[in-house]
Amino acid sequence: MNRGRGGSIVANPTLVGAVTTLVVIVAVFLAYNANNGLPFVPTREVKVQIASGSNLVKGNEVREGGYRIGVVSKIEPIAVNGTAQQVGSETGVDRPTVGAQLTLKLDKKVGTIPADSTVSIRPRSALGLKYIEFTRGRSTSRYLRDGETIPISQTSVPVQFDQVYKIFDTPTRQASRDNLVGFGNAFVGRGTDLNQTISLLPPFFKHLEAVTHNLADSKTGFARFFRALDRTARTVAPVAEVNSRLFTDMATTFEAFSRDQQALKDTIAKSPATLDVSTQSLHDQLPFLKHSAQFGTHLTRATAELRAALPTINSALEIGTPVTRRSVALNQNLQQAMVALRDLAQAPTTNAALRGLTATMTTLNPTLRYLGPFVTVCNYFNYYWTFVAEHFSEGDVTGSAQRALLNSANHQTNSIGSAGASTPANGNSSPVPNEIPEYTHGQPYGAAISSTGKADCEGVQRGYPSRIAKYVDPKYIVAGDPHTPGGTGPVFRSFDDRNKRPSQRQLGTPQVPSGETFTRDPGGIGAPLP
Repeated sequence: MNRGRGGSIVANPTLVGAVTTLVVIVAVFLAYNANNGLPFVPTREVKVQIASGSNLVKGNEVREGGYRIGVVSKIEPIAVNGTAQQVGSETGVDRPTVGAQLTLKLDKKVGTIPADSTVSIRPRSALGLKYIEFTRGRSTSRYLRDGETIPISQTSVPVQFDQVYKIFDTPTRQASRDNLVGFGNAFVGRGTDLNQTISLLPPFFKHLEAVTHNLADSKTGFARFFRALDRTARTVAPVAEVNSRLFTDMATTFEAFSRDQQALKDTIAKSPATLDVSTQSLHDQLPFLKHSAQFGTHLTRATAELRAALPTINSALEIGTPVTRRSVALNQNLQQAMVALRDLAQAPTTNAALRGLTATMTTLNPTLRYLGPFVTVCNYFNYYWTFVAEHFSEGDVTGSAQRALLNSANHQTNSIGSAGASTPANGNSSPVPNEIPEYTHGQPYGAAISSTGKADCEGVQRGYPSRIAKYVDPKYIVAGDPHTPGGTGPVFRSFDDRNKRPSQRQLGTPQVPSGETFTRDPGGIGAPLP
């Protein structure tokens, strides 16, 4: 059977190979450019100045709240102002230092970027991979334009893993090995000496406490002593080699002394006279020792005062000890709460929820400012439910029913119910005798308060005014302005049946409560009560 010349495309090897090659080329192109963002995806560009490139590379991700929003498309060095501290000087000198400028390619779906947004470099793994953490600011008055730069004052570079690892260079690692070997050899076979040392430490620390108090006293000048040692070391440093030769020469001199034994004997023979001079020196030091004794006497009085305070201190310690024990469980529970709070703060959806809550409050506040006075001033909420109960109180054979009133429109020309009316109902003539003419009352809503916050419950107090309209032809007797002129005050007062007169008790308040913001019209800007 002859199938003809129009066979399937798959039957053509050349065409199949060409299509396969094209698909592979497109896949390779997309994979190669994946780090720079997928093609045909709209992006915007933002530049960031940062103190250090911190081993960032082109293609590193930019994330906000854990989600990728862009990539680093370019890294270039720049000069930034830094402060270099001079050695031995208390003033700093501003010198330019080398920083980095990052070009970020962000997705358009990120939206507007507040000008006070911040950027930080974060590690993505322990192997050195990093990403840019983008934190959206709170500014609502200024946003970054495409290509604008985030300054270095709004960026930070925390200590990175590689910086921590750099402190363990070759000399440091060798010194650590030498320390371990030296301390290990020092303690080998000296268990008895360690035990004796530990047994002697309590009395040693007892006497050491008095010494440390004396050293800590400002009159001792211990801080100046270390500064003097520092200056002495700097002074001696240039002649270190001379001092080294001095000790070598002194060793030679002492060796010479040991060889001349007679001269050494003569020196020892003269030592008693030298000791006599020392005894006389101690005699001269006696006034100092007496003053020290007096100081001890005064200190004894302070110690006696301390004994009187010990019961209070002991009581405080007894009360505080159980509290401290219970604080362990409290701290554990608090730790769980802090961990939960941290997880909530780090959750990517938290920022979205807060932004949604902010949008909800922004939308709800104008509504509450307008509707609030209807409840707080006019008491419409309770007023409504009172009449609702009355509305469903019509008695029937089964109990009660809804009260209803059939209304019909007038038969006049252009009445309220006319389907083909050409003008508002304006008291036109009617073919029905004695039919009351109709007028248009188009006031869309009534206010609860005036523009100054005073009660103006128009919904229950006003009647049917005429010609209260804006931008309406004077020939029409219609009501179109939502607000009746003048203040109508709060809702009706209750009636005192006993005295046959209105009661002083009102079903509303004369003014908006203190501290409440309000608007007279829907969507207005809230104004605080004056």
